Order: sequence, then C-alpha cells, then structure tokens
Amino acid sequence: MRNILFISGIVISILVTSCSSEQVVEINNPVDQIELTSDIMTPEVLWSFGRVSGVEISPDRTTILFGVSFYNMGENRGNREIFVMPVEGGKAINITNTESGEYSAIWRPDGKKIGFLSAESGELQIWEMNPDGSGRTQISNVEGGVNGFKYSPDQSKIVYIKDVKLDKSVVDMYPDLPKAEARIETDLMYRHWDRWHDYTYSHVFIADFNGASLSNSYDIMEGERYDTPMKPFGGMEQINWSPDGQEIAYTCKKKVGKQYTLSTNSAIYLYNLNTKETKNITEGLKGYDVNAVYSPDGKMIAWESMERDGYESDQNRLFILDFESGERKDYTADFDQDAHGLAWTEDSKSVYFISDYHARFQIYNLIIESGEINQITDGVHNYRSVHPYGDKLIGTKQSMTKPTEVFAVNSETGEETQLSFINKNLHKQLTYGKVEERWVKTTDNKDMLVWVIYPPHFDPNKKYPALLYFQGGPHGSVSQFYSYRWNFQMMAANDYIIVAPNRRGLPSFGKEWNDQISGDYGGQNMKDYFSAIDAVSKEPFVDENNLGAVGASYGGFSVFWIAGHHKGRFDAFIAHDGIFNFEDMYLETEEMFFVNWDIGG
Repeated sequence: MRNILFISGIVISILVTSCSSEQVVEINNPVDQIELTSDIMTPEVLWSFGRVSGVEISPDRTTILFGVSFYNMGENRGNREIFVMPVEGGKAINITNTESGEYSAIWRPDGKKIGFLSAESGELQIWEMNPDGSGRTQISNVEGGVNGFKYSPDQSKIVYIKDVKLDKSVVDMYPDLPKAEARIETDLMYRHWDRWHDYTYSHVFIADFNGASLSNSYDIMEGERYDTPMKPFGGMEQINWSPDGQEIAYTCKKKVGKQYTLSTNSAIYLYNLNTKETKNITEGLKGYDVNAVYSPDGKMIAWESMERDGYESDQNRLFILDFESGERKDYTADFDQDAHGLAWTEDSKSVYFISDYHARFQIYNLIIESGEINQITDGVHNYRSVHPYGDKLIGTKQSMTKPTEVFAVNSETGEETQLSFINKNLHKQLTYGKVEERWVKTTDNKDMLVWVIYPPHFDPNKKYPALLYFQGGPHGSVSQFYSYRWNFQMMAANDYIIVAPNRRGLPSFGKEWNDQISGDYGGQNMKDYFSAIDAVSKEPFVDENNLGAVGASYGGFSVFWIAGHHKGRFDAFIAHDGIFNFEDMYLETEEMFFVNWDIGG
C-alpha cells in the first residue's frame, strides 16, 4: 500500500547575526514538512530522506558544514543544499536554498568563505559565499566547467580538474560529415562503465587566486591521455596539496588502450610547483595506489594500496612514505582488514581510517611510532568518514535502519554523540523491522554472518514468506549500509523475512574469505547461500513453501544459477542486470582485468 505524503508549504525563517548586519536565512529542510499516512516504509518515503555527505570542519574548529541532497518525486528532480552547525552540536541551518544546487563545498583556509561548485551561471564553476550563505560570488570562468577543486594551504592558488579534449571524433577527422554519429575505434577503452569515451581526459590544473578570481591557469598533465581523478568513480580525494603548498599529490593510472584495460596498477605522483617536475613515489607497487594525504608537518605521506595487479578487490593497505629516510612501509601487514578514508591527526603522530570488520565499518587509529592499530568505535553500524580535531572526531554514520547523519566521537572512549538530525521527522513516524545478526554453519564447517531483517509489525505466531538477498560485486560486504536501491527495510515492510548472507567472496572476514570466490563463481558461495536460507527457513515463522530470491549484477547471476540448482527450494526469482553468458561478458567488459582475474579470461 502506498504511503502518501502530505507536504506543507511552510518555510521557517530566523535572524542570524553576522559581524556587520542581521540577515534573514531560510531554514528549509523538506523532511521536516512531511506527514505520513502510515508507519510503513514505501518507495515514496525512501526517496523523501535527505542524503547527508561531504562533512568539512572549519579551520577554527568551531563549525561543521555538510551537504544534503533532497529529491522531489513530483518534479522528478533533486537538489543539493549546504548546511552549517556548531561543531559541539546545535541547530543545523540551510544556508543556500537555491534552485541550482551547491556541490563539493569546502572551507577556504582562512575560514572567512566557503567555496563550492554551482551551475548557476550555466555550467559548473567555482563560487564562494560567506559562512552564513550571503555574498555569493563566482570566482572561476573556466571553459567547459570545473569538476572539482581545492585551495592551497595559503589560499594563493587553487587546484582544479576539468575535461580536456585530446582525441579526435569522426566529425573532427571528416568535417564534411557534420552530422555523423558513427565512431571509429582502433583501441580499447572506447567505453567505460556507463558511458562512451567522449574524446576528453580529466586533467589537473593549477591557477593563481587573488581572493576574487583565478589567473595564470596551467595544465600539469598537458598532452597526457590519462585521467586524474581516475574514472569512473574517482574524485578530489585523489588530489591533495602538501602543507607548504609547493607540491601536489595525485592519483593516476598512466596507461592507455589495451594496457589500461588489463591493469589496476595506478600510482601516486608528486608534482613540484617550482620545478614543474613529476615523481612517481609508488614505483614497484603493482596494484591500485590511491588517495594520498600529506601529514600536517609535511614529513610523511600516507595512501591506500593494493598488492596485486589486476585484482580490484584486493586488501586495501595503509602505506606511509617518510620523506627524510625514504622508507616506504605497509602499516597493515599484520592487519587482515581494509583501510579507507585516511585522516591525519594535527600532530602528525597518528592516522585515523575506516575499516570493515564482520560487516560493520568502524573507526580505527594507527599510531605511527609503534605501528599499533586501535579500534575506536563499536556497534552495529557503518561509519563512512572520519575527521579528527583535537581529542574528538567528526564522522558520518549509517545503519540498515538509519540513513547517514553526522556524529561526534570521543577519540579515547569511542563515545558517540549525534549532531545532525536531518531525517528525525521521518524516523519518528516510521516503524522499522528488527535487524538480527546470526551466524550460520557452512557446508565446509565455517561460520558465516547472516543478517535477518523482520517485518516492522512482526508477529511470531504468523508465517511469513522469506526473500534471500544475493549480493552483487561479487565483492562488497553485506554490511550495515543504508541503500536507496536495495533497501532491506522496504522489502521487509511488505511482510517478508529478509535473509542477507555474507557469503564467500565478501570482504571484512579476512583475505582468505574474500579471495575464495575468484574462479569459483558457481561454487562454494552458492553453497553458502543454501546454508543461509536452509537455516532460517527452519524457523516456525517462515513459510518454507514461499521462498524468493533477489539480486543484481553478480547477484543477478547468482539468482540465475540458483534457479537451475535450487532443488525446489524457491518459488520466485528476481534478477536485475545479471550475468547470463560468460563469453558475452568477457567480450563486453571494458575493465578486462576484472574478468581475467575473476573468471580466468
């Protein structure tokens, strides 16, 4: 049954006092205006949640900014707004309220302005505004637009990324055919992920900044047929300034065509603004090397590194290079988990990071001198980011019952305090199903974590159909994610028991468990699925005569495979975008390293 939304048109205003004047600032959180007719999750309700991301702490450590994306189903559009709030907690204020949306918001190093991207003038450009949202000014006018940017530490320069056309289209080669839509391809990577190669490459530019506009812009990758950030999903986390502003670290896979498709061997490059020289600091490392971050004292640089070329789901290690000694060290050699989202402490003595263990993402801390790694947070949730300041941390957290919000964490005790409440109004109107952790024995006598999600008004005396969820990837743990596509609460709201196993091939259970699936697509992981559904279907509240299977991508392949091998267990099969033919898959997959590694070429 649809859960119809009634949205009032009330916009609340308050007075915000600035140094020079009083200004009316609209607080417009659409979620606060929603009234539900039922306490059950529906697609309409799911699309009404505000999606929080992009947390930044002000240079004076007093204020947090973050972005929230809101969607309007009636208008079939979304918009991103910028909120600010005190770092110790308090009212989150929407300082934008515009039709164009604001993206990639960051503090200017002096804290007097907030920089952001906006297409208000027609294409994405760099803008600035005061911390209260007033004084919006466009500071870039880059042909073709800007896709990301960062200030130098002294804000005298800005690094930005834009697309540069280096390859010729059919029309370029044959100007007498101006309406030609054909393509002439002589090498691979003419299509990547969900789009055709458009003859451009993402390049890194540096420009002088005088506080009002950019000048003297130049391309540090001029003529190179490579992308930084790396496509299809890389962002500004792959580009960072050194503390003295004399160097930029960036991630790039400097390969083209067939060699690009066969390898995951990216590298960390350091570009010196004075000498204009570029240096590869990850020479000899064979897998992905990404997301380099300088220590605040400038003496070290940390990054995420994978060991094996061609294996995109290898363990994500934490490497640090000491510039003085030249030592390059893996600090996670004895840590059988991944490390993501590296963040240095202000004293350069330790690095915080996010790691997944048993399908939960927690905050960890590496002490550089001793090499000791400590877990900071605990609980049934996923932390998605961490930002140290003083003895506290700011992070974003989610779970299967709560979308992302901003939290403060005590770095010593792990004690958490929720700071943002963007979706509070919806939470108080909804009833969520219980999420239960179970450990199930597999056919080879190992223990497998299975999440069981119950209907919101579960009655143990009733029998419910069960739906077995098949994860895609094939790597990517069934963790405490809050998905806007595969939302377990929405599935369970239709009176289903949801069974979500962390079968073989999913990370956060050690390297051996993660690696096992490669070359064994129809093997042990399928037995794991049977173990999960067989264990849960024994419960008296499960109708074992009404079992379904659902999944996408590799999960879709799993549904297809199960349909031919389930021996009467299932009554319904739902496969989205599933692998159906391995020969076609090999010929159609643009990242050939993936099919070479996982299915043997």
